[in-house]
Amino acid sequence: MEEQISAVRCMQDYIENHLSENISLSELASVSHFSPWHSYRLFTQFLSTTPADYIRRLRLSKSALKLRDENCKIIEVALEFGFGSVDGYQRAFLREFGCNPKEYAKAPIPLYLFTPYKANHSKARKENFMNNTKTVFIQLIEKPARKVIIKRGQTATDYFAYCEEVGCDVWGLLTSIKSISGEPVCLWLPPVYQKPHTSEYVQGVEVFCDYDGIVPDGFDMITLPSAKYLMFQGEPFNEEDYCEAISEVQGSARRYDPSIIGYCWDNTNPRIQLEPIGTRGYIELHPVSEVVGK
Repeated sequence: MEEQISAVRCMQDYIENHLSENISLSELASVSHFSPWHSYRLFTQFLSTTPADYIRRLRLSKSALKLRDENCKIIEVALEFGFGSVDGYQRAFLREFGCNPKEYAKAPIPLYLFTPYKANHSKARKENFMNNTKTVFIQLIEKPARKVIIKRGQTATDYFAYCEEVGCDVWGLLTSIKSISGEPVCLWLPPVYQKPHTSEYVQGVEVFCDYDGIVPDGFDMITLPSAKYLMFQGEPFNEEDYCEAISEVQGSARRYDPSIIGYCWDNTNPRIQLEPIGTRGYIELHPVSEVVGK
């Protein structure tokens, strides 16, 4: 099983690194070290999509972000992401997102972008702690006043329960909305920001206080004040070890006493979780307030 998962992840990495090129099944088979037929079967088994659909959706989602953030011509984007013609790109974009890329570039709207989760990502569970103690870096930062577009769950208190209640497609939609922090966030909301019969744990995207764009159906907007946070950041980790990386950082945060730097925990602001990315380490932000007289 581990060998198969590794093979699929190698194919995913190859796709990510060669997205603008013509990617053949034989090339994917070469990096997976299985036959083309078996590589195709493993890919669809673990990712529930074919390599062709995976590549197409990833190209379209990456192209949407480029159109959102850069002033570029449609033909340049189409060719950069492997589409043979503008017409073909426009038809594919319309089928995927329900809007024309030219119109989207002029007035970006929230889109359900494709999120390329790694093989076996949704099946992992927090069961084991790291065997060896890892270094966790701690830094005091300040976040400005901002609005957050959030999708509420029902009773979720963590990522896995949230995905079961809401689904995993929310992240792709949030990614399509330009964030002041550069990425979506997960939050544990204090009671003051919760609605009756909704979850403590939510996913959202931070935007400027003067945001006047679209709030997607089924989403809410909350306003957060400026606040100080202790950022806990673990060491880089292998993607398959992300649950252990989370546990390590959360354990360090529970054991930390902010009074040694003149602060106390602030229960009026949300705790924040960033997407676990192995190359940067797992990150959580815990709100703090300065102790009077310190």
